[in-house]
Amino acid sequence: MTSSHSRFGRVLVLAAACALAPVPAGAEDVGGRWGTEEREREYYPVVNVPIPKGLVVEAGAFCPLPDGRIAVGTRHGEIHILSGVDEKRPDPAYHLFATGLDEVFGLAYKDGAFYVTQSCELTRVTDTNGDGKADRFETVSDAWGYANYHEYAFGSKFDKAGNLHVALGLSNSYDSYALFRGFVLQISPDGKTRALASGLRSPGGIGYNEHGALFYAESQGPWNCSCSLKPVAPGSFQGHPASFNWYKFAPELGPVPEMPRSGSRVVVERDRVKQLSPPAVIFPYVRMGRSITGFSVNGTAGKFGPFDGQMFLGDYTLSVIMRATTEQVNGVWQGACYPFREGLSTGILNVEFTKGGSLICGGTNRGWPVRGIKPFALERLDWSGKVPFEIQRVTAESTGFKVAFTKAVDAATGGDPKAYRVSTFTHPYHRGYGGPEIERTTPTVERVTLAPDGLSASLVLSTLARGHVHEFDLGALRARDNETLLHRHAYYTLNEIPAAK
Repeated sequence: MTSSHSRFGRVLVLAAACALAPVPAGAEDVGGRWGTEEREREYYPVVNVPIPKGLVVEAGAFCPLPDGRIAVGTRHGEIHILSGVDEKRPDPAYHLFATGLDEVFGLAYKDGAFYVTQSCELTRVTDTNGDGKADRFETVSDAWGYANYHEYAFGSKFDKAGNLHVALGLSNSYDSYALFRGFVLQISPDGKTRALASGLRSPGGIGYNEHGALFYAESQGPWNCSCSLKPVAPGSFQGHPASFNWYKFAPELGPVPEMPRSGSRVVVERDRVKQLSPPAVIFPYVRMGRSITGFSVNGTAGKFGPFDGQMFLGDYTLSVIMRATTEQVNGVWQGACYPFREGLSTGILNVEFTKGGSLICGGTNRGWPVRGIKPFALERLDWSGKVPFEIQRVTAESTGFKVAFTKAVDAATGGDPKAYRVSTFTHPYHRGYGGPEIERTTPTVERVTLAPDGLSASLVLSTLARGHVHEFDLGALRARDNETLLHRHAYYTLNEIPAAK
């Protein structure tokens, strides 16, 4: 009972697997972690972007154009170009530019041409006669196999060198039966394709973090107990060994990695499996999504509020938008994730910032059950101009963490160590689907130094747990105007502990 044209057509397989996967203690209390939609609306209202009656737009990719229009690639293989998306009350004009593609999950634009990542290939799509309709479809790269409806391909925007990157999901999300399934491929400006990394399971998007490094979004499943953002370095292994059989066709990757030991820990296996790249940001299951998807960096120069230079990403199952920040410590990427906005109308597949500084979101509910009630939707998140009291960013220090805020914290609560609750956990690294949160610890916050301006606090912890997610609950804090935090939680993945300065 599957559909050959379903973006998430794994209704029976994945719904059953998710039902069997262990749910961490407290994870079912989604409202306790979110449940803030009324307050969120005050700062970031959701604006409907109308879709003409009879038109189905299940957005899988967005691409801003130089003139301010937005191109939308869809699950049904179409490219629509929308004008007027940034209007106060949008009623955009839809122009159908191209049809006949196969599930568009990557869309880039250069020199008058679209570069479309579809399931079977990367295609250059152009309008050669100027009538506003695509009339040339050229294969740029078809260096990978495609034989199953679930073998999705996600594409990036261009990097500074003009390369594009494609993240290839496994066959049926479990195995690698077609060439390079479970790989990241790099396609150079001249069309040459090379393998960049292996070990992917079921990616939901690929692009660049706030520092310009290549990352992809990974879904929970075998060898992945939670969703995560993972950095993609040349030669890296991303954790799922199903794709080892294709190394003989990718000599640029070097030798096949050692087989990871199921039931171990990523922090342990990193010493055995030299190519293994740990997740930079782990999203605790359910508390921070169940199927994270496409992401975009906020480069709006303040048009979207106090979160410039941060990654924004969607979640398909919970119909939410989240934030993430990353940093490199001892040469290893790590960082934190934060709740941002719930209440979207459908399962989110991708997001993109518009020229006007808003965040456009789109997707579908086909396949998995999702919280959003619409079968498909386009929506826009605007900043109202009011600054919410939020955890702006968490960064690691040699003895703890620095927590930055969007508004000045009251000295009485901000200087009290008891106002900062920190706990940690890790996951088993195993071949099973999902997995529990284990090895929990509760370090003591021994000392807090609140900055004179109240916008940051340095925490000294009794212990730091390398390889653990450090979970912050800062609900006791108050801003100087007595406001409570809009979202009280943050989750930092500590792969490395910084050296003392």
